[in-house]
Amino acid sequence: MAEDPSTVARQPAPATAAQLVKLVERGIQIVSEGGRADLRKRLDQTLRRLNDPSIRVIVVGEFKQGKSKLINALVNAPVCPVDDDIATSVPTVVRNGDPASASVLVPHADAEPGDEEALERLPINIGDLAAYVSERGNPGNAKKLVAAEVFLPRRLLAGGLTLVDSPGVGGLGSTHTLTTLTALPTADAMLLVSDASQEYTEPEIRFLRQAMRITPSVVGVLSKTDLYPEWRRVAELDRDHLARVSPDIPLFPLSSDLRLEAARQQDAELNTESGFPALVGHLRTEIVGKAERIQRRAVSQDLLSVTDNLRLSLESELAALEDPQGTPAMIASLEAAKLEADELRKKSARWQTTLNDGIGDLIADMEYDLRDRLRRIQREAETAIDQGDPGPTWSEFTKWLEESAASAISDTFVWTSERAQWLATQVAEHFSEDEVALPVLRVSDTGDALDPVDDMPGLDEGRINAMQKVLIGMRGSYGGVLMFGLLTGLFGLALINPLSVGAGLLLGRKAYREDKEARLKRRQADAKTLVRRQLDDVVFQVGKQLKDRLRLVQRTTRDHFTEIAQEHHRSLSDSVAAAQKAATTYTLEKDLRIRDIRAELNRVDTLQQAARALAEGESAPAKGGPGPAGAPRRAPTVAAG
Repeated sequence: MAEDPSTVARQPAPATAAQLVKLVERGIQIVSEGGRADLRKRLDQTLRRLNDPSIRVIVVGEFKQGKSKLINALVNAPVCPVDDDIATSVPTVVRNGDPASASVLVPHADAEPGDEEALERLPINIGDLAAYVSERGNPGNAKKLVAAEVFLPRRLLAGGLTLVDSPGVGGLGSTHTLTTLTALPTADAMLLVSDASQEYTEPEIRFLRQAMRITPSVVGVLSKTDLYPEWRRVAELDRDHLARVSPDIPLFPLSSDLRLEAARQQDAELNTESGFPALVGHLRTEIVGKAERIQRRAVSQDLLSVTDNLRLSLESELAALEDPQGTPAMIASLEAAKLEADELRKKSARWQTTLNDGIGDLIADMEYDLRDRLRRIQREAETAIDQGDPGPTWSEFTKWLEESAASAISDTFVWTSERAQWLATQVAEHFSEDEVALPVLRVSDTGDALDPVDDMPGLDEGRINAMQKVLIGMRGSYGGVLMFGLLTGLFGLALINPLSVGAGLLLGRKAYREDKEARLKRRQADAKTLVRRQLDDVVFQVGKQLKDRLRLVQRTTRDHFTEIAQEHHRSLSDSVAAAQKAATTYTLEKDLRIRDIRAELNRVDTLQQAARALAEGESAPAKGGPGPAGAPRRAPTVAAG
């Protein structure tokens, strides 16, 4: 299908992308020549980030709101299956690639949760995609796929833009909410899709508030404007809802059908009427452009940190060569700083204590928070059970309980993510007065948190047929007929007489009511038992998984700050050794070494100036170069594994 010119995203200038790669490669060359394998490792990670310029935009929304068709309209190709009775069961990732192709991602048998490198890509026919990603072809994700990938040669995607179609089974109130929420930390933006049939619902607003706590870049999309004449009124109501959540969330009313028809007819006016040019422009300037700026700033920070570490040893040696009298004092100062850095590497360091205590507190708080939320659900469920007969409405009640539990778990997940970020900040404050980089934390994938929990067992509906009702009444009336028949027999009446029959009917009716009440009480008691058992299972399974993820946070944070401490210690150790060596260098060698050091410092300074130029070119300039402890602090990121 032809591509509309309005889909052309502003690609990063080739010179800028090449400049970033060239700067990092120059830094790798310098640190390699200096024998700094620790700094080389950091720049290798920076280079890997540059080689994967994906800018992920995840499309979320309630069931059948037009998410898949929105992606199809953006790329002008039927990549995501769309039908009235088809729901997406597996995330579908649409990215740039030539030729057009598709594949599915499956985990290896021994893969651990969140290990992206343990995924295997299996090529499939792009026309068979629906058999893998739709609820009809893959009900309940029975094939255990992690995701599907579609590659298309599209200029909209060429700048790194990647669109993710999230699962739509059950909507935002279902257990799929967990999968969507855990994917948000790895996304650069989120499109919340809601059709024009009605204003935002409570589950949509609730999900929006949760998502805003994870990713602040959110865009509202009002779909299917061609089907509902009152879409403008709905759009105003939706804007009011968005303004109450955050005044910066834009809303784009649009029609995917008009967009696809405009592409088919190459009709620019119809394309404008569809509303898509405004959305594409926002993706181009605010999402892709912002991600590029963040990437440049991150590269700048990494290079500044590396150059500051390199300058420390070079300047120490140069000062020792040029000012021999001041060398002892300088060495003493460096030795003191080295001892402080050595303390940071020990297991008894204060930051390690803060981390261990913080993780212990976080696990306890997380467990309490989860139990408290589920206890409230249990009390609400038991109140509802006491107010009526749970038998006839058990399926609806079960659905409500599952959705409420999923919502509680998602709240706990969001809260835990925020606490993990806060803990990393607390640990970073122990290092130095200069700010240090925060780790990329993975409160790993809790999207499968409810998978080990068995489905809610069934409950007797409490319905009995007419014959059973008669038998219950006869059992109760038998005693009445016999008792009153014998009593009236004293007056010469037969056993079966109007008085005994009447008494039997009254007692039979009373017995039926008592039996009905007893069966109701039994069903209510059984329902409460099933609710308690189900929520206990949720606490057991989800609590264990979240504890495992928090232990992963602990290890990630520990390893991150250990590397920073080792870099700092290595830089100071090299500085002390260089200064001591310089103090014993002969005059001829001293002049040659000073010249070499100045040349090396010139290379480092050139790289540092280029890194500063990257930061100063942004609207929000980076802070001045940090001390040897590390780079300026980046905003913490909690990603789903």
